[in-house]
Amino acid sequence: MNFADALIESCERKRSRVVVGLDPRADQLPAALKGGSLAERYVAFCRGIVESVRDFVAAAKPQVAFFEELGAEGMRAYREVCAAARAAGLPVIADVKRGDIADTAEAYSRAYLEEFPCDAVTLNPYLGRDSVEPFLKRCRDHGRGVFLLAKTSNPSSADFQDLQVGGEPLYLRVAKAARAWGDGLRGSRGYSSVGIVVGATHPAQSAELRKACPDLLFLIPGYGAQGAKAADVAAAFDAKGHGAVVNASRSILFAWRKGGYNESQWAQAAADAARIMRDEIQAALGAR
Repeated sequence: MNFADALIESCERKRSRVVVGLDPRADQLPAALKGGSLAERYVAFCRGIVESVRDFVAAAKPQVAFFEELGAEGMRAYREVCAAARAAGLPVIADVKRGDIADTAEAYSRAYLEEFPCDAVTLNPYLGRDSVEPFLKRCRDHGRGVFLLAKTSNPSSADFQDLQVGGEPLYLRVAKAARAWGDGLRGSRGYSSVGIVVGATHPAQSAELRKACPDLLFLIPGYGAQGAKAADVAAAFDAKGHGAVVNASRSILFAWRKGGYNESQWAQAAADAARIMRDEIQAALGAR
């Protein structure tokens, strides 16, 4: 199936626009997860999170960096975590942010869109079309998806992304390129399998980008721990409440640390946080 169609169908089936980011951190794991290597504990933690939130989220986004730092065992754990999310019925967005020249891009695309059980990847498009083309081929041939970094949620994103290029900001040029590169990859729901990353911390730019690119999927980080609220992301959606998914990692994974839960309730706390986030976004979309 076309990735964009599959993601939208997941959103409808779950009545949710939430993506759970799977970013395990050694110093924040529940003490109850004892025994085995750190990589094994990461797998146990992420499996528990996936099982607890699967009814409230539309997709999962494992961040490869937290697994890469553990070496070979960490990458085996990454595969297990991706497979667990898929087995739970969640599309898997590999947060790898790769960007390299064509031959290397070919190897990256084969790794993350064929060898690992992932459905889409995040990419840095700075090297241009040939660095993205191997991923586009797998979108065409295997129904995969990509999200290009356009306007990211970090505070210094303006250093480069807001620079004027031919009378418009660079992030808008990236979005227009994504739209052109995704020509022919639009699904039955009208959205392309080539999307962009747009930070929840930039609501005005989200509205600008939605107007300019009505057929692009937006992957929206920055919700929760980075300060963005449901009202900040509403402008990224179309009139039917489609076209975007909102990621939260720390605010779901480590919700038990906020109080009101004991440490043994870490999975229940994650489920509650995901459900509340889902309902807040749904309410914000209905209130537009």
